[in-house]
Amino acid sequence: MINTHTLARPYAKAAFEFAQQAKQIDAWFSALELATCALEQPVVVQELAKPTLTRTLKADFLIKLLAGKIDDSFANFLHVLGEHDRLSLLPAISDLYNTYKAEAERVVDVEIETAYELSNEQLEKITAALSKRLERTVNAKQTVNNALIGGLTIRAGDLVIDSSVRGRLNKLAEVMNS
Repeated sequence: MINTHTLARPYAKAAFEFAQQAKQIDAWFSALELATCALEQPVVVQELAKPTLTRTLKADFLIKLLAGKIDDSFANFLHVLGEHDRLSLLPAISDLYNTYKAEAERVVDVEIETAYELSNEQLEKITAALSKRLERTVNAKQTVNNALIGGLTIRAGDLVIDSSVRGRLNKLAEVMNS
């Protein structure tokens, strides 16, 4: 079975490229978020599940629901999704669009997991170092995990930097057991 992100990728890429050329990246981002939120509402799910609705009518229903909050180009995009029975891909399209947007803006979300709460100064130093290393603007989110004992773990996309005491103990255990 094909992954939903695989099906959503060409639509997300086309949407992002169109929005980029039209200089409407943020507007399309908001519209995708709004449409995704609408699709998560039980009333909307129930309405779109009616067997009497054609693909075009499903798209029309969603467009009417979002009227005044989306422009004609986004409504056309929803019609294309509806014609190809891909309205259910809107959450994945929105997720991929957000990834393309972050890449274009050179922004990365980073999760910093620490054993103890960091001071603002420490967090700023770590963020500045990561920004320099990753050559991107870093949006850092800190979480506290007492199980780390000390140190920290950094996750930025598929990059993981584990300098926690727990991580070092686990590596030592692996070396001793092999």
